[in-house]
Amino acid sequence: MTSIFSRKRDLAYLLFFTIHIPVMFCVDLAPFYPDSIRPQFMNDIRTFYIETYHDRFFSHPPAWFTMYLWLELVYHVPLSFWAVGALLRGDPKVPAHLLVFAVQTALTTSTCIADYLSWSGYSNSEKIELGKLYVPYLALCKFCLCPFI
Repeated sequence: MTSIFSRKRDLAYLLFFTIHIPVMFCVDLAPFYPDSIRPQFMNDIRTFYIETYHDRFFSHPPAWFTMYLWLELVYHVPLSFWAVGALLRGDPKVPAHLLVFAVQTALTTSTCIADYLSWSGYSNSEKIELGKLYVPYLALCKFCLCPFI
């Protein structure tokens, strides 16, 4: 098997998933922790994020966004842990799983982008700042889908 360092695309995926795992647990999925065990730093990160980006999905999440968080918990979390090991060992199932991941992520991210672009009371610059956080996920999806196109 070739080294992960010679498989540049897989190395990029590995980097993404190793970053994605702590972000999911410390930011996105923090509301799922009971208050009694949620570390204060998670509250601090979310407070900073909400105050900095004014992201309504985190301050006043609509029902469909909460469903997206559940998808993240039941799909992204196990896939991300599996992907780290699978990428390191060059598992031939990686492309199929990345295809599903890319389609699901593109759909949920596109929904979020379409929604926040319609928010009234937000300046274009605030929407651009949100775009800097959401649009890279679409770029990742395109990167994941390239081998299939």
